[in-house]
Amino acid sequence: MRIRGAVLEEVGRPGPWTQTRPLTVDELDLEGPGPGEVLVEMEAAGVCHSDLSVVDGNRARPVPMLLGHEGAGRVTRLGAGVTDLAVGQRVVMTFLPRCGQCPGCATDGRMPCGPGSASNGTGELLGGGRRLSRDGVPVHHHLGVSAFATHAVVDARSVVAVDDDVPPEVAAVLGCAVLTGGGALLNAAPPGPGQSVMVVGLGGVGIAALLTALALGCDQVVTVDGLAAKRTQALELGATSALSPDELATSGVRCDVVVEAAGNARAFEAAVAATAPGGRTVTVGLPHPDARASVSPLQLVAEARTVIGSYLGSAVPSRDIPRFAQWWREGRLPVETLVSSRIGLDDVNEAMDELAAGRAVRQLILF
Repeated sequence: MRIRGAVLEEVGRPGPWTQTRPLTVDELDLEGPGPGEVLVEMEAAGVCHSDLSVVDGNRARPVPMLLGHEGAGRVTRLGAGVTDLAVGQRVVMTFLPRCGQCPGCATDGRMPCGPGSASNGTGELLGGGRRLSRDGVPVHHHLGVSAFATHAVVDARSVVAVDDDVPPEVAAVLGCAVLTGGGALLNAAPPGPGQSVMVVGLGGVGIAALLTALALGCDQVVTVDGLAAKRTQALELGATSALSPDELATSGVRCDVVVEAAGNARAFEAAVAATAPGGRTVTVGLPHPDARASVSPLQLVAEARTVIGSYLGSAVPSRDIPRFAQWWREGRLPVETLVSSRIGLDDVNEAMDELAAGRAVRQLILF
């Protein structure tokens, strides 16, 4: 079938991308779903820093690639052997499918799926190969999803069904921002009674971590960001304080659980320094592969502190997405506050500029 999507032509093209336009919105051919796969008509897709990191060259990916990994839509066709989904169901896309059989899948979310990670790296689906092409030339999938398009064929293990009362604009952000930021507190380092939480970096993932800390009933939630507008937003959402990086460095504030969501080596160092004795630093950001940070091993030992890496919030999507959806339903997790603007597919290059400048938390492409 013919679809319309945003294809990244070249990695690392310099900005501003409104001028250099690394993404081309074009017509493509999409094969029907194979065994174990589904066809999804997209309803909404979030523009995330993980998309930006491919555009700016921080994450090496094969091109041409149809970008987008955070989204929601409705199943319109089932491949052979898919019995746990139904045509018409709304589904949340998840960017790391789990095969359910490898050693990583046996860790209850702590480790990524090995085959899922491998297929993501090559731009293929979990079952192998590509379903996208343009003028006869194969186009790579982004993290098994390629959500910046009117339709997507994905492995059935890349989606989680949600009830119809969860609107697409909420469902979309559950699959990345909420799983990553919220999962860091739900799975990787759940705060105990009376423990304080700090979130360093207030993009979509960081705001999701803030909302989850509040949903868990944490009394003290400190937030850190270099942009005043984001600090103001954090206070409006319920943070007990919002500091700039300079203010954090001189404040002496330290918390029991610190989530680093900036994807920056200096932010990681600040997060480690701001972790209280006996506390845990959870890093979920994705800096450039060459980035290096400096920490004191002696301080970690002497203060019995722990540093935890958490990919996709150490989540099991089929378990955690319904939990987050229920919290939203109960009013405990207002994830719609993540959405800073709603845009069209043709605005995708402009959206990357907005994200790079820090002016957006989560821009949603609506179809």
